[in-house]
Amino acid sequence: MKKLFAEFFGTFWLVFGGCGSAIFAAAFPELGIGFVGVSLAFGLTVLTMAYAVGHISGGHFNPAVSLGLWAGGKFEGKSLPGYIVAQLIGAIAAAAVLYLIISGKAGFTDVGGFASNGYGDLSPDGYSMQSALIAEFVLTMFFLLIILGSTNQRAPKGFAPIAIGLGLTLIHLISIPITNTSVNPARSTSQALFAGGDYTGQLWLFWLAPIAGAIVAGVIHKAFFDKE
Repeated sequence: MKKLFAEFFGTFWLVFGGCGSAIFAAAFPELGIGFVGVSLAFGLTVLTMAYAVGHISGGHFNPAVSLGLWAGGKFEGKSLPGYIVAQLIGAIAAAAVLYLIISGKAGFTDVGGFASNGYGDLSPDGYSMQSALIAEFVLTMFFLLIILGSTNQRAPKGFAPIAIGLGLTLIHLISIPITNTSVNPARSTSQALFAGGDYTGQLWLFWLAPIAGAIVAGVIHKAFFDKE
């Protein structure tokens, strides 16, 4: 239960901090933090919670990460359902809190796109489904390679959260204009549930591509990098 609570709180903080920065601060009149600020926010959420609870649960906070670690032989398959459920509940709870906050703003009518992911007309810069699929697959694959490599027993101790947090920051710097950056099915699901409409119809891509990329990374690491 400690591990599941750690995954709940870690995923909650990732969605609340990352998506919250996008919703409230990215385009704040004249003083908005922009894409760079949102990218840093996502990276900092993972970095801080990896240090806070990573020693308890491993600090996944992402169904794709759990599946990638399983594919790489670093996580037991029997623990996958519990972790994924805890991550989803944490992400949805964070989205609910974000909704409660934004709905209290003067003149509020609806959440619009919230901080949802999308392609085509729902892409921030109009990128196609193919572009979104490739980007999410490749970026999640490299995210898992960073995670697996930095947490390997031969890697320097204590620095993995920094590498992982900076890796997620870089991923967002690359792909916010493409899909608004997912690489995390729980994060995508939480936002789509509140945005509704076509965002929920496109949610399949933000499960398929990250999970496929993560599993490929797990297989690559296990085959080529895990041992000398």
